[in-house]
Amino acid sequence: MVSTWITPRPIASRWRPTFVLTLFALGWTVSLGSARAQEPAVTAEGVEEDEESERARTLFDGESLEGWKILDTTVYKRHGEVAVRDGAIRLGAGTPGCGIAWEGDVPRIDYELRLRARRVEGGDFFCGVTFPVNDQYCTLILGGWGGGATGLSNVDNLAAIENLTTDFLEFEQEQWYPVRLRVTGEKIQAWVGEKQIVNVVTADHQYAIWWEQEPARPLGITSWYTTAELKDIVLERLDSTENDE
Repeated sequence: MVSTWITPRPIASRWRPTFVLTLFALGWTVSLGSARAQEPAVTAEGVEEDEESERARTLFDGESLEGWKILDTTVYKRHGEVAVRDGAIRLGAGTPGCGIAWEGDVPRIDYELRLRARRVEGGDFFCGVTFPVNDQYCTLILGGWGGGATGLSNVDNLAAIENLTTDFLEFEQEQWYPVRLRVTGEKIQAWVGEKQIVNVVTADHQYAIWWEQEPARPLGITSWYTTAELKDIVLERLDSTENDE
């Protein structure tokens, strides 16, 4: 079954853990490779090229915030400046949060999101991607809990720092990192460069988000006390028959 694009719709808040674990791990150094270029084969009639262009949608044109809304409620009321600079979206450090949400249609399953992100200033997460998983939501965190924690918040009511997706990477300031998030009926997977940081069976778990991330639904990117930049944002629908990696 081919995935369906639908318009955003709200869900109720989910339970949030009442404690935060202190992060002692210093992190692992990650070796990053360049994002893989994907060049579909083209028939004489250009049919395959047309199909590919319909499946993949560029969400940022490098010049404007067209299609995005700036989050300005709850923890985002004191957000930093959100602007396009040198071909990238800059999320100025908020007190505490800053972020944007996509206003267009979003698939709820069988899709892949690709982007590049970097931390410019600050020491908390610079890329928190809130995304749908069927009728639930989840957030991919990069650089949280002291700057190096990665993972999904929340899985089975456990935050990214305390569940089976928890990992630690050493993120350098002002260095671009290719990020890839793949959500299918079989698995939720994520990579930073060539390193896979998430690989869970979709149906085996329950997913939820912290209440702070609710304004970013259905698809949004946020930072926490941190100036971040984003670019090369692409959302691609996947055929349900495509194999997970």
